[in-house]
Amino acid sequence: MGSSASTLENEMTSEIREKLAVDLKSQCENILKKNSDNRCCKYVLEYLDTDECKKLSNDDVKIFFKCIRTGIDNTDSGLGCYAMTPTDYKKFGFFFNKVIRDYHGDISGEKKHVTNWDTGSADYDVKKLGLDELSMRVRVGRNLTGFNLPGAMDKDERIRFEKRMLPAFDQLIDKYGGKVHSLTPTFGDEEVNPNLISSEEYKKLVDEHVMFKDMAVDPYLNSAGISNDWPFGRGCWQSSDKMRIIWFGEEDQLRIMCLKKGSNLLEVFTNLNEMLKTVEGIGGIEFAMDENYGYVTSCPSNLGTGMRASVHVKIPKLTADGTDTKAKAVCKPLGLSVRGTGGEHTPIGADGTVDISPSARLFIKESEIIEKLYEGIEKLMAIENPTGVVNNIADKLSELSVACLSPSTSMAEKSPRSLNLAPSPVLAITAAEVSDESK
Repeated sequence: MGSSASTLENEMTSEIREKLAVDLKSQCENILKKNSDNRCCKYVLEYLDTDECKKLSNDDVKIFFKCIRTGIDNTDSGLGCYAMTPTDYKKFGFFFNKVIRDYHGDISGEKKHVTNWDTGSADYDVKKLGLDELSMRVRVGRNLTGFNLPGAMDKDERIRFEKRMLPAFDQLIDKYGGKVHSLTPTFGDEEVNPNLISSEEYKKLVDEHVMFKDMAVDPYLNSAGISNDWPFGRGCWQSSDKMRIIWFGEEDQLRIMCLKKGSNLLEVFTNLNEMLKTVEGIGGIEFAMDENYGYVTSCPSNLGTGMRASVHVKIPKLTADGTDTKAKAVCKPLGLSVRGTGGEHTPIGADGTVDISPSARLFIKESEIIEKLYEGIEKLMAIENPTGVVNNIADKLSELSVACLSPSTSMAEKSPRSLNLAPSPVLAITAAEVSDESK
């Protein structure tokens, strides 16, 4: 943010504040000429003229500038802002409310987030869709009360947060086994970090997708201050069965996740809910919440559930050109996001494997996210295979023909019912629906 950032380091008079506002308006107007989708700049222009903004203390003005810095530094931003403390969404309410409801599609401006994990008697086993086992992962972002969010943490606070989590990790180890892998070189005052791992161990964990990469390479996180003080206060806990992981010190203080190779989406969903209850039940652990936006996260895009539920699926036809361009175009109307197999900004698999997840996080229940993931898989596979949507039926018919030709097969064995030829739910999607959704 150039001269604006340096001005913030000095004591601010009313004249300086006025000049800052003028300079910021000019910057935002110029950015919007190049990128009209930059929500940060769009709503900063409105916010600067509000009574709320004018009544901010000098210290709050400095925090606000930190919140919006990434949208100014990175002009291609779609959101361009991060909260620095759990109370920022209320303190800078006019600005963040505009950004949040625009991004999350609340035209009414009146929605409140509701948390609900109850899936009732739902059955989300993808084998019903003719699919084999998939790589499944569900994660949530969480932040504790009593600490700044990562963008405003200094090195000492990052270390203090890690040490605060150690008793919690001990209780998780008692229940799920495993160990803590820490990147913090030292806790200070010559205090040894008992969980410190080597650079070789860290690389191995990154390659196995257990740990996150060095955040210093991300310009958005750099501008927000989230990647500062690397690698202090960074690491993870992983259970002995390798199905449960908690990152600490990433974009949110905690990223809590469950993963598994399987077919029943509710396995990882239920495991995560159970683990969250365990963590929340540990003394002194209180997740930050907002009365309107649910669980507080650094980025407004993750507010509410903080949840991302994803699977890896093969769609070789939609990725025949070696990119996910067509897959993204098809998935957007289905409410799905598409990523590479290694996460955001990574390539798709050589066999056409992509990572898909429901896009919604806020003003949606947790139970609805897992439902939308299942429905999204169902519809996506119908578009991938429009003429032979349910491959398992073709397999069963082939099985039947072989059985009927075999002279040693009894009449009972030749019965279609004995081959479980049940209609697949994928067939419920009409050709018109598939056509519309692929536009």
